[in-house]
Amino acid sequence: MPTLTPFAALRADLLRPRAWVLVAASALCLGAQAQVVRCTDARTGQVTYTDGACTPGAAAREVEPRKSSEDILQERQQAAQALEQKQQRLQTEALAAQRDAAREAQRQYDNAQSGAAGRPAPQDYARSAACAQSRRNLDVVASSNTLTPPERRARLDAAQRQMDLDCLGPEGYAAVERARAAQPRTVVVQPPPHYPQQRPPPPPRLTHCTEFRCTDTQGRSYPRAGPGRLPGPQGTCRSAGGQAPC
Repeated sequence: MPTLTPFAALRADLLRPRAWVLVAASALCLGAQAQVVRCTDARTGQVTYTDGACTPGAAAREVEPRKSSEDILQERQQAAQALEQKQQRLQTEALAAQRDAAREAQRQYDNAQSGAAGRPAPQDYARSAACAQSRRNLDVVASSNTLTPPERRARLDAAQRQMDLDCLGPEGYAAVERARAAQPRTVVVQPPPHYPQQRPPPPPRLTHCTEFRCTDTQGRSYPRAGPGRLPGPQGTCRSAGGQAPC
């Protein structure tokens, strides 16, 4: 037995006679009565309809004349044909809508494929010669030992930005710059250099004395001018605490 495609199976299912169509036609035909009589109550004026006889005391008026069995059968056949025609029209409209939707989907797909084929391939900036040259320049600046720290930082920043532009392209470089601008900046304050305070050298002290001279820790010799008296910057003085000259 051949296998139907999904679209063929759907079409066959829509065209297959429906059991509920026959049921609806039967219900509609059963609702048609052979005779309809309008009954008006003489006392209350209430109006009712029946397919039989009115209650005693009510005025009767025939609304739908009595029909023969042939007329009733003909009406039932006409109602069934009308329902079947309506169902066929709905099925035709559904199939037409499905075909239109399939054509529109195929058209959009074809347009997308043709548009993608006509667009040029995006440029690969990371494989360009300018990107390779920028990378080499950054390596040279990073390995240089002849620059001062401020000059090295400025050169590294310029080389990094040039490499970002050459390797990422204008759009990627703009995104990186926005990210850099959004980052909080940290300023490091270097403390002033500390130089140890140089103390003055201690004054020379006498190491030993003879009757005529005294010698200090620096090897200098001072003639004695008398007991405890030595020549000083302002003249002869008396040494105090063994310092020379006093």
